[in-house]
Amino acid sequence: MRLVTWNVNGIRARLERVRAWIGEHGPDVLCLQETKIADDAFPHDAFTELGYYVAIHGQRSWNGVAILSRTPLDAVQRGFDDGVEDAQARLIAATTGGVRVVSAYVPNGETIGSDKYAFKLAWMTRLGAWLRRIVPETPRLALCGDFNVAPAELDVHDPARWIDTVLFTPEVREALETLRQDAGLVDVVRRLNPGQPCLSWWDYRMLAFPKGRGLRIDHIFLTPALDALASAAGVDRNARKGAQPSDHAPVWVELRRA
Repeated sequence: MRLVTWNVNGIRARLERVRAWIGEHGPDVLCLQETKIADDAFPHDAFTELGYYVAIHGQRSWNGVAILSRTPLDAVQRGFDDGVEDAQARLIAATTGGVRVVSAYVPNGETIGSDKYAFKLAWMTRLGAWLRRIVPETPRLALCGDFNVAPAELDVHDPARWIDTVLFTPEVREALETLRQDAGLVDVVRRLNPGQPCLSWWDYRMLAFPKGRGLRIDHIFLTPALDALASAAGVDRNARKGAQPSDHAPVWVELRRA
């Protein structure tokens, strides 16, 4: 199983690029974030005609997550289902091929000390609580998405430059590490690529991509039982090239069938 996560930064703007990438790479499961489109406007047919089942949790102009799979998607869940009303479409989960797949889009946080930064931390706390509840009953789970957090200095082209931003504060890094450890999840890209930056996001401005000024903020976290099946993982940097790309590149993992 090839499992991929990709923040496409608007599925309307990136539809043909995503379809072309699927045609070239043929992922078994593709998690999307920041689709920026309501459910009734999502281009289902563009993916079903490629042989994919589609589950979406959308929102007009903002946020939005989806899961595409070559095998049926069962037990689809949208949001945390924790009794707290959600105005933002940021999480979807479904089971396919014996794996519980989660596509998550963690809030950016905007600026330190802002209401949006507090919301980011609160949302990550909710995600951690949700994971602690479901992981014990879900031995084969993959948490995929744009987490808007670079976990360590290796994941940032210039740590000193980014330390006072919402993507790299000690507070958000600790929040991500806490939810990962408490749920017992493995950062599979880092495990299989020790010492490699594996950057996944580059700002559109100031030639950040050609200058290599990026961060690793898109992640795939696996339960130990699933991580044991992982044979390779990485980032498709080529997908960030060309005309009108997303500012993120796809992150992937290969899982052996068990």
